[in-house]
Amino acid sequence: MKNRTVVLCLIAAFALLWSASGATGADPQWKWKAQALWGPAETPYKMFEQMLQNVKVMTGGRLEIAAFPAGSIVPVPESLDAVRNNVMQAMWMGPIYFSGKNPAFAAIGELSMAWEDPLDLDAFMYKGGGMELLRELYKPFGVYSVGSLIYGMESYPSKKPLRKVDDFKGLKIRVPQGMEAEILTRIGASVIVLPGTEVYSALDKGVIDATNWGTPSMNDKLGYHKIAPYFTYPGWHSLPMGDFSVREAEWNKLPADVKLIVETAVRRFTWDLVHQFLVDDLEVARQAKSKGATPIAWSAEEKYKMRVESRKIWEEWKKKSAQTRKVIEAQEAFLRSLGRIE
Repeated sequence: MKNRTVVLCLIAAFALLWSASGATGADPQWKWKAQALWGPAETPYKMFEQMLQNVKVMTGGRLEIAAFPAGSIVPVPESLDAVRNNVMQAMWMGPIYFSGKNPAFAAIGELSMAWEDPLDLDAFMYKGGGMELLRELYKPFGVYSVGSLIYGMESYPSKKPLRKVDDFKGLKIRVPQGMEAEILTRIGASVIVLPGTEVYSALDKGVIDATNWGTPSMNDKLGYHKIAPYFTYPGWHSLPMGDFSVREAEWNKLPADVKLIVETAVRRFTWDLVHQFLVDDLEVARQAKSKGATPIAWSAEEKYKMRVESRKIWEEWKKKSAQTRKVIEAQEAFLRSLGRIE
């Protein structure tokens, strides 16, 4: 009888573990949809799918989040409203895309010419109050940011070498609307706003001389270096910040252990992204000469000149709203504490 009791206890314990691991094939307790900022063929999107699969495994199948590429549920700028209205429950987007609702989203999503290292920006988000500020901006929309997502320093592919501030005078360059466009206009560039789908054709036909798009490896994959063979590397001008955000009402339904799993998965994901692009960009720079391309590193003196001009635009943006001022001044204070600005 004693042995039988031991066996039954072992069976019960095994069954409990089996169930907790999701091996029973039971339906998940929570099923979400999450749209990403990237297309299905792009490396970040494939990594996003893996992150969501990791969440499913680590929660024992309790939380299942289906990935959707950019624009497949709603256009990217409409993502915030889609999460707010429960059309989808989560998103990997860049706050800058919601600057039409609040200019502070642009200031925290990418303070142009501010950061030179993903580690600095990540430290600001988690040790300098950045996450609290971002959550404050999302709060009126019923959205909660689980964590920031950073992929790497962006680069300018150009048809002529860009080694100093003066080289931008008269340059026809594609950049998104916003702070960076204002900075480059200030130093004499001719800024042209184009959707990403038109960048290659515009470079090829001479409509533009240079572009802001992605990191060197992203730009190389898109063929930009074949027609605009000079590219800034290491990057210094642009470090966009994305984040994984969820509908707050859905987030609040999750137990503490599942929330912690999602937070942990997001933290791992951002550094997987940083490491992937660090390696990929380095390889592109190494192979550049053999492919007829030239990486260009800026001197500390020229970076300083660019930042002086940039900070004049930061000051103008502070006037847009109290929240925008708060976001910019928080980043300035953190940059100052790191010795990056005076």
